[in-house]
Amino acid sequence: MLNFLEQAQKAAQQRNWSLVNQCLLSLPLGKEDAASNPIVSPDWEQVYKLALAVLYGGDFQERWEVAKLFPKLGTRVHAPLIEILEDSEADMELRWFAVRILGGLNHPAVVTSLVELLRTSEEEELLEMATAALANLGSWAIDALTDLLAEEESRLLVVRSLAQIRRAETITPLLSIAQDPQVAIRVAAIEALGSFHDSRIPPVLMAALDDLAVAVRIEAVMGLSVRRDLREELNLVNRLKPLLNDVSLEVCSAAATALGRLGTNDAALALFEVLKSPTTPIPLQIVVVRALGWVLTLDALDYLRQGLTRMPAQVSQEIVTVLGALESPDLKPKAADILIEFLNSKLPVVQQSAIRQSVALALGQLGDTGAIHHLIQMLADSDDSVRLHAIAALKNLAPTAAHRQLLQLAVSDNLTPELKQGVAHALQEW
Repeated sequence: MLNFLEQAQKAAQQRNWSLVNQCLLSLPLGKEDAASNPIVSPDWEQVYKLALAVLYGGDFQERWEVAKLFPKLGTRVHAPLIEILEDSEADMELRWFAVRILGGLNHPAVVTSLVELLRTSEEEELLEMATAALANLGSWAIDALTDLLAEEESRLLVVRSLAQIRRAETITPLLSIAQDPQVAIRVAAIEALGSFHDSRIPPVLMAALDDLAVAVRIEAVMGLSVRRDLREELNLVNRLKPLLNDVSLEVCSAAATALGRLGTNDAALALFEVLKSPTTPIPLQIVVVRALGWVLTLDALDYLRQGLTRMPAQVSQEIVTVLGALESPDLKPKAADILIEFLNSKLPVVQQSAIRQSVALALGQLGDTGAIHHLIQMLADSDDSVRLHAIAALKNLAPTAAHRQLLQLAVSDNLTPELKQGVAHALQEW
């Protein structure tokens, strides 16, 4: 160890901070707390001073590397770092690294200094790092942050720190500002509360569904969307349905996503009503289609089938994609039947090659071998890309069975010239 320290000291005299880092990081340091650290005075002092020297003199990368060393020296290194933090004349990057390192040191003085920074600093980068550092300190910081909520100027940054901590101890202070006059504070509080399962929270989320601020309503919707355990108790489907017609398209989309996650036939029906409405914009229709794909019931599947016959091409293509991505073994055969029926229909939308390509891809993903015949028929398509998609789908669906059928058809005299050419091409590609 002494050899590494001697090398580090010589490198420091030459201001070779990269070499100092290499030597320091090669030392047999203990666990990341002072009690178990094998380095004792005076060696500890030497390591500490060398690390500070790199922090002061190194470039960004050298500072980044040496920052990894400080937590291994224990919480006793906090004082000089706090001095750096509190020096408003110091290099901004140096102060940023001091804050970052302090976030890994569980010491009351660290919490106090970081909280004070939130109160007094106007440097955005420092404030963001201080927020992250306090969140990293967890329970050490909660009491201090809670006390700071009373101060108007720093409340938003404090709330964001509390929101990142994600510990049960933050629920009470977050509830206290869930109806704060500042929209950003309400948003941060509601978003954080939505991640906890606590009996005090659902009523707050339900009330926030009627908040005048769009961002708050969105966070409330998303928080309730993961509470399937409260689906019946809170009558969530009926409570969320009106938000499908919210003045904000973002809220409508969030409500559609939430109803899809709740996964009931009532939710699917509400989504279908929006899907088939002529006033629903296409972006929302696409979100609704994806949400219906999450419901995983026969009713939802039938609504997607109906949507294929009446939707614009962009939405129809999304329905095809959603059907092809279904993972429920019970629903896959039905989805394949819907796609085959759609493919064989005379609907104008099916005449678009992009739609036929998507159908081929979806049939290849669903695993229903009954689709082999229909994919082979697609080899006669006039569009090269559709034929290539059909070949790829056959290979993915059932390569052995499909290849066998292609070989049989290749010697048949009952094929159209287009299909015969398509079969020959498929066998070449195989």
